[in-house]
Amino acid sequence: MKEWWIQVGLITVPLLAVYLHIPPPNLSPALFTWRSFGAFFTFQEQHIFYRESWGAVGSSDVVIILHGFPTSSYDWYKIWEGLTQRFQRVIALDFIGFGFSDKPRFHRYSIFEQASIVEALISHLGLTDQKVNLLSHDYGDTVAQELLYRYEHQRQGHINIGSLCLSNGGIFPETHHPRLIQKLLKDGGIFSPILTRLMNFYFFSKGIGEVFGPYTQPSDTEYWDMWTALRINDGNLVVDSILQYINQRRKYRERWVGALTNSSVPLHLIYGPLDPVNPHPEFLDQYKKLIPKSTFTVLDDHISHYPQLEDPTGFLNAYLNFINSF
Repeated sequence: MKEWWIQVGLITVPLLAVYLHIPPPNLSPALFTWRSFGAFFTFQEQHIFYRESWGAVGSSDVVIILHGFPTSSYDWYKIWEGLTQRFQRVIALDFIGFGFSDKPRFHRYSIFEQASIVEALISHLGLTDQKVNLLSHDYGDTVAQELLYRYEHQRQGHINIGSLCLSNGGIFPETHHPRLIQKLLKDGGIFSPILTRLMNFYFFSKGIGEVFGPYTQPSDTEYWDMWTALRINDGNLVVDSILQYINQRRKYRERWVGALTNSSVPLHLIYGPLDPVNPHPEFLDQYKKLIPKSTFTVLDDHISHYPQLEDPTGFLNAYLNFINSF
């Protein structure tokens, strides 16, 4: 019996090692095109991917788009063309640890660093003195809150914010409900690296599917694009480090919520009300109570956590109505 278990172990361990080092999937034609139209700049020796399109003739408006966790700038592909018809420049980036950007191991990921990366990109593109509009989602909402704080306090290197539109982000820790896997990864200690190694397409797609509405689920191709973007540069191995942003939201709540309550720029919220992470009406009631000067758009009842993907037309119309209102 003992020899039998030894033989099983000798077979299983190499197979498990191979499984845990499966290379990332190949880029789909759509992801390949997205990367091909982008570029990289360097921030503190890290390569950061961004994409920029020049659009509307006669407009001088610029929009910077900030994506959520655990995905990438590709989240915005369904509304990209629509934005280029309104803005002179449409810019999105992959935060460090996401998408095509570098994903260093043993790195202290923070919202503060991500905000500094956005500021560095603005400088890189020669937009330091240009008013820019911020459009954000999820994780990107918190980065936008830090950028707004720096703008309102005139911090050195801050970007010139003309407006801010948020969407389905955990901007209030008290109304934010992380998924179980997020809790396990961020607080798992020595077990977190094991969980990141065991992450696969099945569990990833199942988890992502839970935050989409039942009638707006991603296609198989979209699931694979999200998974591929995560796996590039072994991004699955840094997810637990990035997830510390949830703890940062609690620690810096007064700073980041205060940036919204004291904001001098036009604010808007686009909200998918079926969101299990920021549930209705709890989240929206808190938003209206704490940020009464902000306008908001509530999309159809079946739209959930990824409104720009689930209802791109409704999302785009809501955003353009906001931009054209001031």
